[in-house]
Amino acid sequence: MIKIITDSTCALPPDFLTERNIPLVHLKVNFGDTESYDELTGITNEEFYRRITTDKTAFPSTSQPAAGDFKTVYENIAAPGDELLVVTLSGKLSGTFNSAQTAVKLVSDISVTVFDSQSLALGLGLMVATASDMALAGKSMDEILARLEHMRLNMRIFFVVDTLEYLRRGGRIGAASAFLGSILNIKPILSVTDGVLQPFDRVRSKRKALARIIKELRASVPNPEQPVQLGVMHAAAPDEMDALEAQVLAAFPNIVRTISGEISPVLGSHGGPGLLSAGICPEPEA
Repeated sequence: MIKIITDSTCALPPDFLTERNIPLVHLKVNFGDTESYDELTGITNEEFYRRITTDKTAFPSTSQPAAGDFKTVYENIAAPGDELLVVTLSGKLSGTFNSAQTAVKLVSDISVTVFDSQSLALGLGLMVATASDMALAGKSMDEILARLEHMRLNMRIFFVVDTLEYLRRGGRIGAASAFLGSILNIKPILSVTDGVLQPFDRVRSKRKALARIIKELRASVPNPEQPVQLGVMHAAAPDEMDALEAQVLAAFPNIVRTISGEISPVLGSHGGPGLLSAGICPEPEA
């Protein structure tokens, strides 16, 4: 049997993970040198976003799981004859992929394949859900990996942040750029490209930013009837996400899976409250 493992940034609903018996290996959120929490279980989304919104001195850092965390999961979930498939967020954004690989060397008599999604949040979630579908349908590891590689090549994901402050604090932009952007109400749009967050565009309002994202998603699927998987995410902005989700759903008539929800603290620490994201992945041509 093929069993799927992923990390805590995958953005899938807890009920789905429980039903499919997909364990999470947790990344950590740190406040200073004395406070460290497993995201989702050690600190909730609600408490995390409340804290960074109300306490301007509470700027978090993040850290990857240790190889031993993966080793423990491998040993706990594997039964004789099982194959484990670990799908992680982008190895260019986190050392989580490397930790998962290192852990393979720490176990014996367990078959483990580690796949770098080169994505995050909803992109990772769609890959994990698809891999789970295929494993339950009895597909082989080679078939699942081929499908994940197709998704990795064809996934389009965009983010818009409500404020530049968290990017400034994290060293992604300079203080002058953040100040100028705030004065002009500049909203940067970021895309996930080859496993890295890249600047895509800058527009003068969030409304225009979201309209641009919808336009780009539509352009990525020339055939309007092509089946697609898609997702929308938010950081402490559920009402805005609902409005964005309605627009994305209206843009695509043939949707086979939708995931939506709140971005976890590790990713939210870099974008801050108000972040919105939308992404799409076309199904393979028949």
